Amino acid sequence: MPLMPKRVKYRKTQRGSRKGTASRNLRIDFGEFGLQTLERAWITNTQIEAARVALTRNMKRKGKLWIRIFPDKSVTGRPPETRMGKGKGQPEYWVATVRPGNILFELDGVTESVARESLRLAANKLPVRTKFLTRHHVAAA
Repeated sequence: MPLMPKRVKYRKTQRGSRKGTASRNLRIDFGEFGLQTLERAWITNTQIEAARVALTRNMKRKGKLWIRIFPDKSVTGRPPETRMGKGKGQPEYWVATVRPGNILFELDGVTESVARESLRLAANKLPVRTKFLTRHHVAAA
């Protein structure tokens, strides 16, 4: 089941701005290893779910996983071959807005080689360039 909010105040959101760098969710707070974005993008709920499945399958249900982003913005779409006008379309899917520096996933309880391979497989499912981080690497930087 893809991620989406249980309820929202407004069904249809505006597109908003993606400029700038991330101001929160910058450190590895829970796990030992993490995946950090280097680009800005909208990551859809199905992309997050595909990355999660790739991660957990490669880890063979060992260790712990934290997903640090949540798709809380609705993206609307119009039916094909519809004329202009007639208002805004219906919500079709949900996205999480990520900026450079956001931590996407965190892992704990696995070796570094398993974590590196798992996060590489997850990164292949995402539309952004990413970087593998360890907690010690972030503390030194």
